[in-house]
Amino acid sequence: MALVTDVLAPPNEEGTRATVLRWCKQVGDTVVKDEPLLELETDKVTVEVPAPADGTLIEVLKEANVEVNPNEVLARLSRDDASAAEATATEATAEQVAAASELGSATSVPPEPPSESGALAASGRLSPAVRRLLREHSISAADIDGSGRDGRVTADDVVRSAEARSAEARSAEAPSAEPRSVGAHSTRIPHTAIRRRVAEHMARSLAEAPHVTCLFEADLTRVLAHRAQHAADYKSRGARLTLTAYIVGACAQALRVHREVNATFHPDSLEVHDDANVGVGTALGNAGLIVPVIHRAQELTLFGVSQRLDQLVEAARAGKLRPEDVRGGTFTISNHGVGGSLLAAPIVLNQPQVAILGVGKVERRVRAVQVDGGETIGVRSMCYLTLTIDHRALDAFQANAFLTSVTAALEQWPADGM
Repeated sequence: MALVTDVLAPPNEEGTRATVLRWCKQVGDTVVKDEPLLELETDKVTVEVPAPADGTLIEVLKEANVEVNPNEVLARLSRDDASAAEATATEATAEQVAAASELGSATSVPPEPPSESGALAASGRLSPAVRRLLREHSISAADIDGSGRDGRVTADDVVRSAEARSAEARSAEAPSAEPRSVGAHSTRIPHTAIRRRVAEHMARSLAEAPHVTCLFEADLTRVLAHRAQHAADYKSRGARLTLTAYIVGACAQALRVHREVNATFHPDSLEVHDDANVGVGTALGNAGLIVPVIHRAQELTLFGVSQRLDQLVEAARAGKLRPEDVRGGTFTISNHGVGGSLLAAPIVLNQPQVAILGVGKVERRVRAVQVDGGETIGVRSMCYLTLTIDHRALDAFQANAFLTSVTAALEQWPADGM
């Protein structure tokens, strides 16, 4: 006899809601314990939910695109178990006794098929396991044609009935994630789970925190020269040397000096963090935006930052980030310049963080430069840096001091310790 095991949505430490992204198995498929059963999507990561036991998927309760809560039942598995075998043996023994009694009557006339009233009466003789399955699936024994002796309903009968009902439900029209036409000249495209969460988070951040943006201009000529000199060596050692790595390094260094920028805002206090856990906004095309975190960036060399950044961005775009890869951020960088943007302001805060750095496109611009104690005209690689702050936590002089440190580190590269 088969036992039924519930598949539960995993608990969520940060309270983020999840949406069923896709099912890796279909009703009727055999599953092995710990193999991926379905994928859940939050605003941060895609999480695989493994099968809790060996068995057969008999019911799916949450279809794709449906929101779920922690510990909510997502599906049910039918599985074999020692207790199921014992229950089956007990039922078989009872049937053997009944059969022996019938044989002892020495009648040569075959028994008539049970009438409808007889079948209902037989359904009253249910084993505890069968009654439990009927309750779990909200099925009445009277609605099932029992395959046991005298029309008795068995556990297998209940499981088959549940599978049939689930198949009927799955065949009904489900919400489609495909674009659908809503007029002669328009198409409505349903939001992904990530897009919905980003929209909610951005709207809440702007509504709660007064945003102020400070703007600096940075000369990245020395950074680009350093990158040209070392990029091949980094690549040979398994890391791409990008401009973002230099920005992360400069920010980690500045956050050690301007600790109030590396903070979390609370209504009654400002929580200042020792570790610079720097998040880097990563675009996922039309799907939305995610922010993987480089933890303890202040302890990493430029190569270490490059290697970790490379790993996180690759995992983000492949949908393979782990929950711990997006947790614990204390400061965020938005390198919007990779898409050609010169300036973006304000960049919405990744609350409860109190600051976010924006990095614009690097351009060759004509500038007055110092040469041998005098000035001359030169062409330099310039970009705009912005720092958007939560004005409840920080003031402009703190933002300007932080940007001054970041700009100095970039313009005087190589920085100490990097």
